[in-house]
Amino acid sequence: MQYGVVFPQTEFGSDPAAIRDYAQAAEALGYSYLLAYDHVLGANPERPGGWHGPYTHRESFHEVFSLFAYLAGLTTHLHFATGILILPQRQTVLVAKQAAQVDVLSGGRLRLGIGIGWNQVEYAALGEDFTNRGKRSEEQIHVMRELWTKPLVTFQGAYHHIPDAGLNPLPIQRPIPIWFGGGADVVMKRMAHLGDGWMANSMPKARARSLVDTLYTHLQAAGRRPQDFGIDVRLSWQPEQTPEDRADFIAFWRGLGATHLGLNTMGAGLTSPQEHIEVLRKFRAEIA
Repeated sequence: MQYGVVFPQTEFGSDPAAIRDYAQAAEALGYSYLLAYDHVLGANPERPGGWHGPYTHRESFHEVFSLFAYLAGLTTHLHFATGILILPQRQTVLVAKQAAQVDVLSGGRLRLGIGIGWNQVEYAALGEDFTNRGKRSEEQIHVMRELWTKPLVTFQGAYHHIPDAGLNPLPIQRPIPIWFGGGADVVMKRMAHLGDGWMANSMPKARARSLVDTLYTHLQAAGRRPQDFGIDVRLSWQPEQTPEDRADFIAFWRGLGATHLGLNTMGAGLTSPQEHIEVLRKFRAEIA
């Protein structure tokens, strides 16, 4: 199992030195990857109709591709993962270009986690259709893989038209791995046919077993081996947890076939970047 860290987007502020120190500390401690959540805009909770989402305009979110490009030059082997990028609210070819650029600058250290999202405000502001986002994402994945693996692409689909053009430079990884977030059955089926892995949120054990069983059923129906498909789960650090609680969580997910585990320190009551780093150090000592 590979261990990573979840960048504390909403709690870390905008000091470039603190962001650098966090990523370099994670790398020095032996973590394999840094995962970042994605939002482009935060809605005003006092807007007409109100707002009930988990994030508002008051929470900071660094743009993931810019963040990773910055950190790529400050690290040597730490990998980067979007967890998750809301793909259908973005222009597909531009995402392919940005991902390829980060992959080049990092020497092939990008994993693209994608999802269809829930925030209609962002879709409206970005000028994309919220209602067909699931189906459209399937074609987006096909388009991106074409662009990442061929110097020239001619494509005509339901949502995309590329008239004999290509990316330059192409990414190091051809194609860049695409992992999926989500747990609805249609999403599990989609990722089993199109994805390289599943980014799973923490959930009750019974729910986790059920979803993994569903995923493996869809993988087998798609003619794929479950052991070739990754699972990345989040462990949220909480003050009331014991090391034994965390060990039980890790053992459970390892038993389900998890290949990656990301430590999430957001929401743990930490008040400074250094406190986040100290938790990374403590957890690393536990799993050593």
